Amino acid sequence: MVSTFVKPMHREGVKFVAIFAAIAAGLFFVTPVAGWLGVGITVWCYYFFRDPERVPPERDGLVVSPADGIVSLIEPAVPPTELGMAATSLTRVSVFMNVFNCHVNRAPTAGQITSIAYRPGKFLNASLDKASADNERNSLRIRTEAGDDLAVVQIAGLVARRIVCWTSEGDLLSTGERFGLIRFGSRLDVYLPPGVTPKVRIGQTMVAGETVMADLGETAGSGQPR
Repeated sequence: MVSTFVKPMHREGVKFVAIFAAIAAGLFFVTPVAGWLGVGITVWCYYFFRDPERVPPERDGLVVSPADGIVSLIEPAVPPTELGMAATSLTRVSVFMNVFNCHVNRAPTAGQITSIAYRPGKFLNASLDKASADNERNSLRIRTEAGDDLAVVQIAGLVARRIVCWTSEGDLLSTGERFGLIRFGSRLDVYLPPGVTPKVRIGQTMVAGETVMADLGETAGSGQPR
């Protein structure tokens, strides 16, 4: 029962929980109502930084969701220019995270990081289409063992003010491996390789590291191997 409700917390959240807890303790000297409100905010902060274990699918070539949240957009788009990918439209799947979702980001597929590029920008509502172009972002280009290139982009949102990425160029990632985190509401975009069609729909709830987003071994719309 305890493991059902109490999840591990990522180290990035320790200082924030400590700050909120100290403020909550101080508020009890003002009024018990304010103190208990502070306790509630502290519990929410812990919940925000939770880091549960996830079990990715075993089959090679699958693309899983890099984030918990809701599929907000599926559309053709050109990947971020700073990654050095071809300036042609690819299928982009966007997963929007609200402030109650787990915000630890996971690798959508196994492969080597060939490029990482950070770009400062605005803090528009991450659910908007133009957030991909205008907001602060951190982009990763991943090359699979089969030679497919795809991109995953961390995008700051209206509340998010800090993108964290603890991987480096040249690192090898396994499917579902943790690679970063965005604090307090944001979005992840995945640019699929040419000819790969998504297996999800707008409005679908995604579980990072587990929900299958696409199959790199299938051609678009055919369900047959490429």
